[in-house]
Amino acid sequence: MISSRSTAAGRTLRAVRDTPAPVTYGLIALCCVLFALGPASGLVPGYGTGDALLAAQRAYFRHWGVVPAELFDGPAGAALTPATALFVHGSWVHLLGNMLFLFVFGAMTEERMGRVEFTLFYVGCGCGALLGYAVANAASGQSLVGASGAVSAVLGAFLYLFPRARVTSLLPFLFFLPLRFPAWVVLPCWAALQWLAAQRAPDGPGVAYLAHLVGFGLGFGYAWVRYGRRRGTRGDAGGAVVGDGRATRVKGAPAPVTEGERQP
Repeated sequence: MISSRSTAAGRTLRAVRDTPAPVTYGLIALCCVLFALGPASGLVPGYGTGDALLAAQRAYFRHWGVVPAELFDGPAGAALTPATALFVHGSWVHLLGNMLFLFVFGAMTEERMGRVEFTLFYVGCGCGALLGYAVANAASGQSLVGASGAVSAVLGAFLYLFPRARVTSLLPFLFFLPLRFPAWVVLPCWAALQWLAAQRAPDGPGVAYLAHLVGFGLGFGYAWVRYGRRRGTRGDAGGAVVGDGRATRVKGAPAPVTEGERQP
């Protein structure tokens, strides 16, 4: 039994290693496993139900998430929360939204950057996005969790590296007719929507649009500085379906909408 399990694990590791984007798929798997084991998934009976479950969720988010009011004037361990918060999600919708867009955009970006650089880029920009939000909301006691800032950075880098990659969008007001647009049209529109939403965002728990914007800017700026005129645009290198907050990969890579959640 042990031998068969070891063999299966070895095959899985080799399969991940041999994929063109092992870091992207590894990040998706890690986030999914951690979410399933946490209280937000509702899959672990040990966290209880009802009020007990809600209390466990609040404590979990506060321990692993970024609390701006504590980040700069709190316990030393708070300095590590921008890194831990990247792997914590507040709901199934939050998790699936982020992981779907990481899957769609991450593979081509990782292939262009390389595994080590992409890993450092993802974690660094993700932490930077959370820190940017914390600086702007230094008095907030709300917990901030999720990979939204890091995924937004991937979108920003993708826009610079593959501006002509085609994105198939499903627009609700056009009866969900599939229309193909280049990334340089779709992704700036997404960023503009995030900015507008950030202006109207209420105080309290909700979507941290500012973290999206900071992550997107960091990702685009990094790709601009790092690759300059040497970027490899691939024209119709991939496609994605976007609409109603959802996306489906169809050919190889591209499309927007992430969710970064502030938790109660």
